[in-house]
Amino acid sequence: MTPPPGWYRDPHAPHLERWWDGTAWTGHRRTPGAPAVPPAPPTGGTGRVKAIALTTAGAVLVAAIVTGAVLLGGDDGDPETRTGPTATTPAPEPPSTSEAPAEDPDVVEDQLNGITFPLLDGWVRPENVTQDDVVMTTDGTYDCPGDGTVCRHGLVISRTVTENDETSPEALAEEDVSDAAEEAFDEDVLGRRPYGGLESHEVVKSGPVAVAGRAGYFVRWRVTTVEGPGGYVQSLVFPSSVGTGSPVLVRYVFDAGEDGPPPADMDRITKGIRSVTDPASGGGVGSSIGPTD
Repeated sequence: MTPPPGWYRDPHAPHLERWWDGTAWTGHRRTPGAPAVPPAPPTGGTGRVKAIALTTAGAVLVAAIVTGAVLLGGDDGDPETRTGPTATTPAPEPPSTSEAPAEDPDVVEDQLNGITFPLLDGWVRPENVTQDDVVMTTDGTYDCPGDGTVCRHGLVISRTVTENDETSPEALAEEDVSDAAEEAFDEDVLGRRPYGGLESHEVVKSGPVAVAGRAGYFVRWRVTTVEGPGGYVQSLVFPSSVGTGSPVLVRYVFDAGEDGPPPADMDRITKGIRSVTDPASGGGVGSSIGPTD
């Protein structure tokens, strides 16, 4: 029996709930415990909603009749054996035939911001990473040149800008890049200096760029550290099309040594970001804009 419309655990984001309209998943998501208000049906969909309700009610009635017949007895008149004192029905799960396709091994999905990232060669999904907003890392770790801890040659982080009234992608990117450099190469949250501290920086690239069909802005720094080869940080900001509409911030943190990923990977990943609801969203607003020196 097809489950009735309602909020169910999102099969591709267990920490979220997703609205099932009675026949298919919708794009509406929420955090568990949020007010149980169903999303407004699309304009002109009244007839479809009523049809779903009538179909669901009919299915429930048929199920009740069949259940009653089974409990009263089988075809040979013998009573049906019960497995417990009461019969309980688990919360319905949407059928697998209506779920999203299996996870693409070459794509990493950020459910919260409704975007996907291309998983390039040498990059993997995060494992044993304490930050919950890291979407991918380079494969493997190494001993940091500074304080005793382990480092990675590359990280890509995806966040939602929620604590800033500024909405301009350019202003947000220029404001964030210094924080990105300090957090990555100066001093971590535990007070350690994996690279001995941050000495200086220079802007190597900045400008407008098209991201998932929307006009964004990025700033890239080359940083020099007390120990080790230094690195690159980039802050990329673009408008979101999901949730509250708050801007999306993507940070890139690359080692500059020979084992670090090439800075060109920042451009490749940016170019490959897509909207979850529109996988062909590489064009659109700002589609002719590219990274500039």
